[in-house]
Amino acid sequence: MSTPDPARRPPDLRLVPAALAAWAVVLVGLGIGPVAATVVTVLAAVAVAVGLRRRSSVLLAAAACAAAAGLVVAAHGVLVAQHPLRAAAQAGAAATLRVVTTDDPSPIRAAVPGSAQVLVEAGLVHAEATGGSWDTGGRVLLVAPAEDWAGLLPGQAVTAQGLLAPAGRSDLTVAVLRVRGAPADVAAPPWWQTAAGALRAGLHDAAATLPDAPGGLLPGLAVGDTTRLLTEVEDDFRASGLTHLTAVSGANLAIVAGAVLAVARLFRTDPRWSAAAGGLAVLGFVVLARPSPSVVRAAAMGAVVLLALALGRGRSAVPALAVAVLVLLLVDPALAVDPGFALSVLATGALVLVAPGWAAALRRRRLPTWAAEALVVPAAAFLLTAPVVAGLSGQVAPVAVLANLLAVPAVAPATVLGVLAALVSPVSPAAAQVCAWLAWPFAGWLVQVADRAAAVPDAALAWPDGVLGGLLLTLVLSVLVLLWGAPRGRALLLAVLLGLALVLVPTRVVPPGWPPTGWALVACDVGQGDAIVLATGEPGRAVLVDAGPDTGPVDACLDRFGVRTLALVVLSHLHADHIGGLDGALRGRTAGGVAVGPVQAPRGGLAAVAESAAEYGVPVVALAAGQRLEWPGLAVDVLGPLHPDPWLDPDDGTAVNDGSLVLRATTPAGTVLLSGDVELAAQADLVSSGVDLRADVLKMPHHGSRYTSIEFLNAVSPRAVLVSVGLGNSYRHPDPGLVGGLERAGIVVARTDESGDVAVLGTDELVRRGDPLPARRRRISGGWRGPRAPPRSWRARWRSGRSGRPRRRGS
Repeated sequence: MSTPDPARRPPDLRLVPAALAAWAVVLVGLGIGPVAATVVTVLAAVAVAVGLRRRSSVLLAAAACAAAAGLVVAAHGVLVAQHPLRAAAQAGAAATLRVVTTDDPSPIRAAVPGSAQVLVEAGLVHAEATGGSWDTGGRVLLVAPAEDWAGLLPGQAVTAQGLLAPAGRSDLTVAVLRVRGAPADVAAPPWWQTAAGALRAGLHDAAATLPDAPGGLLPGLAVGDTTRLLTEVEDDFRASGLTHLTAVSGANLAIVAGAVLAVARLFRTDPRWSAAAGGLAVLGFVVLARPSPSVVRAAAMGAVVLLALALGRGRSAVPALAVAVLVLLLVDPALAVDPGFALSVLATGALVLVAPGWAAALRRRRLPTWAAEALVVPAAAFLLTAPVVAGLSGQVAPVAVLANLLAVPAVAPATVLGVLAALVSPVSPAAAQVCAWLAWPFAGWLVQVADRAAAVPDAALAWPDGVLGGLLLTLVLSVLVLLWGAPRGRALLLAVLLGLALVLVPTRVVPPGWPPTGWALVACDVGQGDAIVLATGEPGRAVLVDAGPDTGPVDACLDRFGVRTLALVVLSHLHADHIGGLDGALRGRTAGGVAVGPVQAPRGGLAAVAESAAEYGVPVVALAAGQRLEWPGLAVDVLGPLHPDPWLDPDDGTAVNDGSLVLRATTPAGTVLLSGDVELAAQADLVSSGVDLRADVLKMPHHGSRYTSIEFLNAVSPRAVLVSVGLGNSYRHPDPGLVGGLERAGIVVARTDESGDVAVLGTDELVRRGDPLPARRRRISGGWRGPRAPPRSWRARWRSGRSGRPRRRGS
């Protein structure tokens, strides 16, 4: 008589409704308020009575847990609503707080570079503000200067001064403090944080012997430390759906503890000793990764499941997970709205519910147990966490499925070897370096997978964000799973996927005729930012004006057009959406220089540009109005800024925008005016100066902002307008009235958020990459007009000829 396969035994789901009910009640209490939580608690108490009468253990457990959760979240809500610091925060009062940090400071990515800031989560100990002083608890957030605050560890007590502001999120946070200055009265961190810091420093030193990309990635894979992760690698991981690999979760703990259990199993160790070894591995990993709340949550999720499995009680894993969720929610109700908590629960649920069946199926196909488990753990975690990731990011990347499958074989060995490098570093730095070098091929493979996946054009598809988007993707994935399991569903699913591939791949991933031959100008689709490429008369050599907000998109665009050499990179101004991708533009290419304008603010942006240029050995040069630059087939005149203000406020975004370089390029496609982000004041200066602004093509100022004057547009009198703008941006660019007016005037308007890359050819054609080429090539000369003639105020210079070509210099 054969022994039944444990993987085939149904899991014990009786406590799952109780955990879900408690979670739902806490969400209601946090989202609506204590009154709603009280109402739900009363209803849950009624359900308890019904459960007792019907003798339904499942209903009784769910109702009792919901009632308990309702009481807890209602009590917390009342305490937060009546907290004395709330009134001071509403008034924006100055305050001095004594707090204890609860997590590592996290950097804040600002749209405009300036002084770097971090977000510090902390528990309140003492507060002094206008109206009194209080010795009280509570959760507070500190927005603080990164220079002074980034090095703090969880558990350190500090004193902070600044201005209070109301909390803008429903997670029981009492107030936000905008900190001024450095922390005062800084207490020493706990000993375990010091120990963790020493181990992490040893891992850093060992990984530093590797090349920059895999060396910066290895600490992130092992312990979630991304401080040395290169910006381009981080961008590639985000675009390819691999970011979860560098975040500490139940999967990390499962890999580490699973390796320990595998060794114990190899030596036929008693299950109880194996469980003890797994528990010690989890505890050690918590210390190594720093016992911040996110790590403790992951440990609670992974430990109960691993111990249940190690003790041979696989059916107890799901109840243990449900109990862990209940306990954590009752101890800290704010976890209910924490995306990290949801990802930890789902990832651990994948290990319990999905991974065993997949691993058993692979073992039946004669795959070794260790290989099967290494494959299914990351794959199952990715599948179940995908809806939450889609809801948070507002996009779905189909390429992420393939990227995660390709990454699976390398995740476990890289993680284990990284942890080993950290553990042995205090004893033998040489042994730690050996572990790091053994992990190099795996980390390098992940870097290559992310790089290739991120370079796939149009890989990420827009998706509804928020709860609706997450539920919608859950429905789609459920249907796909059901079809895959049905007798004829698998063939139907494969047929549908093949049909979609035949339609989408030729038109989106590999559009025919792209890049178009004879391009003179390209507006790259880099999201909410600018990146304009001007061709020179030398193949593979171009001038880049601005680099977009991120490294990946501009790098991919330059690759698509075969640009191997940048004669010059011109940065119109130093806002992040124009300089953020500079590393991606310079990476793997030679460049003649990086040019900035006379307005060199904000200073943080200038420092970032100088650092990137120095890293690639490229000089930084200055441009000013009146200069002329020439290359074969291209000439660029600097028209503005006419009145740069060296004393402008770097935090005044309008003033920095008005300091943009304004360029007029003469190309085989005609004249092109590149206006940076100039707003009304700078536009008026240009118009009143009498400088010749006329151009065949206008790169719209400030992504099509409504702060564009009719007088400026009349002075330029373009035949085509390019709008470099990001899909679904929060600024509502471009302005619909402005775009409508241009189109009614018979001017061709091309937007990167609708068409992707837009190229202007030397043959007077405008080609949009998002269109099915070559069917929708459109001439921008007099052969393509709107339904009516342009009004006099929008008079365009329709003509068959073009501006003169630049003279060639001697070689």
